[in-house]
Amino acid sequence: MRQIHLLSVVFLLTLVGLSVAYYKHSALGFPLTPDRETETWTVEAQIAMDTGTAPVSVRFALPTDPPHYSVLDESFVSRGWGLTTQSTDKQQEAIWTKRNPEGDQTLYYQSTVYRADDEIEPSPYPGPAEPPELEEPLKSAAEAFIEEIRAGSADIQTFATLLVKEINAANPHENMAAYLKPNANDVERTRLAIRLLAIARIPARMTHGVMLEDEGRNLHPTTWLEVHNSRRWVPIDPRSGKVGYPRDFLVWWHGDRPPIEASGLKGWEVTFATTRTLRDAVETAELQSTIAQSRLLDFSLLELPIDVQNTYRVLLLVPLGALIIVLLRNIIGIRTFGTFMPVLIALSFRETQLVGGVVMFTLIVALGLAIRFYLEHLKLLLVPRLASVVIVVILLMALISIVSHRLGLQIGLSVGLFPMVILAMTIERVSIVWEEHGPGDALAQGAGSLAVAALAYLVMVNTYVTHLFFVFPELLLVVLALTLLLGRYTGYRLTELFRFRAFKTLAHARRPNPPEDSR
Repeated sequence: MRQIHLLSVVFLLTLVGLSVAYYKHSALGFPLTPDRETETWTVEAQIAMDTGTAPVSVRFALPTDPPHYSVLDESFVSRGWGLTTQSTDKQQEAIWTKRNPEGDQTLYYQSTVYRADDEIEPSPYPGPAEPPELEEPLKSAAEAFIEEIRAGSADIQTFATLLVKEINAANPHENMAAYLKPNANDVERTRLAIRLLAIARIPARMTHGVMLEDEGRNLHPTTWLEVHNSRRWVPIDPRSGKVGYPRDFLVWWHGDRPPIEASGLKGWEVTFATTRTLRDAVETAELQSTIAQSRLLDFSLLELPIDVQNTYRVLLLVPLGALIIVLLRNIIGIRTFGTFMPVLIALSFRETQLVGGVVMFTLIVALGLAIRFYLEHLKLLLVPRLASVVIVVILLMALISIVSHRLGLQIGLSVGLFPMVILAMTIERVSIVWEEHGPGDALAQGAGSLAVAALAYLVMVNTYVTHLFFVFPELLLVVLALTLLLGRYTGYRLTELFRFRAFKTLAHARRPNPPEDSR
């Protein structure tokens, strides 16, 4: 019963830890590796206007939930203009107003977008399209053409694709020639496709967007076609019939209308400029989580002040070091002085580096041990003796720092980062083991402590490990689950298999020989 309870707790902790980490990585975009940068685009719309003296009102369409992209940030530059934003018919709009404009004016809108690689979400079916009213013989020609396209298609998507290809064919169908101008542009061809699709009762709409280019200037909107297949809007290139948006296409607004609806203007022109930017992946994930209003971000360490974040970057590694000690002591069988002393020494090695830290640690423990043996002759009580060892350790650390500074060795200045109380307790423990079990046992435990500290240091300074446990602190639940699981291990340690191998040989030697076959 106890075993089942423990396994249930271990399974629950592991499931929660890995599930939260997977959600943060897959849904919110938190990276699994450090120093990873994500590609973001800065898109700037420039609205140049020729105004008179009458009051002006300019409504400008803003990108709203564009497919495959997320808007991370947006800003407006419109000095002297009144600015409001509103949402109408699932389209965000900026409204600039000014009572007394003079001459040419320019307004700017800038947004930062990030490609999220999400699939286009399902949308409600708007219902069958209303067929346009046509007169004969255009009506008969269009219906005959539609029936011919329908016969060669399998579904709504292939129907629309074949229709677009026929509209853009070098030699269009004779029934199509009545509708299509020879020099028709993309908007007119898309508008024709929507009318013909409406004859087939297929809902379709026109979309407009910007092709993202690095250092792109004076860009103009590109027209696209979307048809609804009863589940979602399917984008189709009105020039080639290819299904889907290009990777670098940012949908800006929907509908057969310009991006600006203005009053009081003599003329206007909208151009776009785009540039590619590499941003820290963690910062991008934070912005995306804020936009998605994820409650997980409220409990993220990334919301803390920077100095506190730096503290937790170290503290979160202590449980991992403790797990390493559990593995090395309970499974491998390496003996150490104390349980957490190697972890604290490993944390000190982060500042002193491994080789310098091992040398200084060995030097301080050796000198402190010699003085500890001298204090033994004074017959002191336990507490005064420990206090004396702490004082001696601090004096030794100060002496090493001064001498190394005089010698120009900067590594010696970081000796003050060693935990002096732990050093004093280690010296006391070494002296006790030395007296009770001999120098060999004391040196073996000292070497084991240094080996465990060195291994824990190598794991804890790994940038990938540091990044994982700071960005995904829920992984500590998995570390806790492994620690609980190892806490019930009662089998032989690896070193005990070598330690007791003599008994195994002796047991084989004393095993009686099997009786000979009497046949």
